[in-house]
Amino acid sequence: MTPGRLFLVPTPLDFGCAEQAPITDVLPSTTLAAAAGLQHWVCENAKTTRAFLKRVSATHPLCAPLVEQQITELPRHVHKKGDHQSGFDAKPLLAAALQGQDMGLISEAGMPAVADPGSSVVRAAHDLGLSVVPLVGPVSLLLALAASGLNGQNFAFVGYLPQDANERGARLKQLESLAHKTGQTQLWIETPYRNAAMLSALLQSLQGVTRLAIASGLTLPSANIQSHSVAQWKKGLKGPDSHTPAVYAIGP
Repeated sequence: MTPGRLFLVPTPLDFGCAEQAPITDVLPSTTLAAAAGLQHWVCENAKTTRAFLKRVSATHPLCAPLVEQQITELPRHVHKKGDHQSGFDAKPLLAAALQGQDMGLISEAGMPAVADPGSSVVRAAHDLGLSVVPLVGPVSLLLALAASGLNGQNFAFVGYLPQDANERGARLKQLESLAHKTGQTQLWIETPYRNAAMLSALLQSLQGVTRLAIASGLTLPSANIQSHSVAQWKKGLKGPDSHTPAVYAIGP
């Protein structure tokens, strides 16, 4: 029996936003067609996966009705601790692929396994000898980096910063020092409701000459991308609101 493939299915970046972009504006027809042809899924959240498939079905008929889609969620502890820190064995989730069925891996926004859960599933697929097929779609980190004017030849994604104010300030200074020493752009994301606290911490912790780029609402008509020195930000530039996902980047 020929084993199935694992498709990495990107989704629009408008999860949790008040507005949604037309799905055909952010995902090519080949990606939508591939998603519509799958019936077996590993996902971050089953409810949002069904919502995504409903959007797909408006332009590409699904191979099986929503009620017949086989959707398995990654365990909650994998989300919290990270795929590579939890010791999670994802091989059992790929049983359908071993039986010849193509499968999809999906997260709530953007590319699965990039700043989102799923790398354990991809690693398990490789270990089982399954083909892994990444599909084309939006990746917020790369869109933000390209639009930042910062170094796109040497960059690092550092995940989420500490929530504690003192620890966050220390981490920001550490990242700033690394950026100035090496020229490496430092990128991270934040939960939308902490956007205001993040901007305040940035303005308090960073040097005026450091360049700070913030990209929010990417791919939406309301997208806001700004890249200025911290000194310029301190003059009253407005950051993202408490409902819009944002990517932050700093560099010299």
